[in-house]
Amino acid sequence: MWQQYQGFIKTPELWENKLFDLDQFILPQVAAPDGRQLEEIDPRLVLGKRAEHFFSLAIQNSKDYELLANNLQIIHKKETLGEFDFFLRNKNREENLHVELVYKFYVYDPNFEMEMNRWIGPNRKDSLTRKVKHLKTHQLPLLFAPETAESLQNQGLTTENIVQKVCFKANLFVPNNLRRKPIKSLNSACVIGYYLRKEEFTKEEYGNFSFFSPKKPDWPILPQYQQEWFSFTEIKQQLEKLFAHKKSALLWIKKNETTFERCMVVWW
Repeated sequence: MWQQYQGFIKTPELWENKLFDLDQFILPQVAAPDGRQLEEIDPRLVLGKRAEHFFSLAIQNSKDYELLANNLQIIHKKETLGEFDFFLRNKNREENLHVELVYKFYVYDPNFEMEMNRWIGPNRKDSLTRKVKHLKTHQLPLLFAPETAESLQNQGLTTENIVQKVCFKANLFVPNNLRRKPIKSLNSACVIGYYLRKEEFTKEEYGNFSFFSPKKPDWPILPQYQQEWFSFTEIKQQLEKLFAHKKSALLWIKKNETTFERCMVVWW
């Protein structure tokens, strides 16, 4: 869990300041929480929910922010209208913040015409533009819905003078032939690796290396921490099982004792 937390904290925000008319919240780099705090996180949680716990711990260990409320559901007439991720207090500026957290893995598909449409989920079920649209049309406007006021009052909050931001952290993978080409508009530090289509992952090209394919909760971890490695033949068998279910795989590649790479192998 500690390695997952460190991977989350070190994941850069997808842009600085403002993009898509969304103000970015830069999560402070704080000392790691103690082991007891991490042990309290349910190990069965999916990656997105773990990220929320990691964010909460970072805020609680920050000297600049106070956590006011999190995972606040808005329920009206027994119908759940939505949920707010975090309400924070900036102690230095004495302002309250509503922050929505996003933690994503995207690959760059140059076949789309518009640049921002090219960032999609590894399984093609998600995209950057789809998430931005949901933030702007649902998650952020919910703050000003009439049904929200009562729930906020119960937390000692009002909608007045609340600054809305998103903490949008992302891990980006580009095609192998574009690895050294600058990306447009977004934070280039988010590019952590490259991706291959399954037919490009060949023994001729990669047969001399060692591999490990982590489960999704471990995707934020740096490959240098991994102890168990598999041969090309062994990992190929593992990947084929995922491809059969139309699931892409993250690969950690060990080229030698000091050189490691992160690669997404997509089923499509």
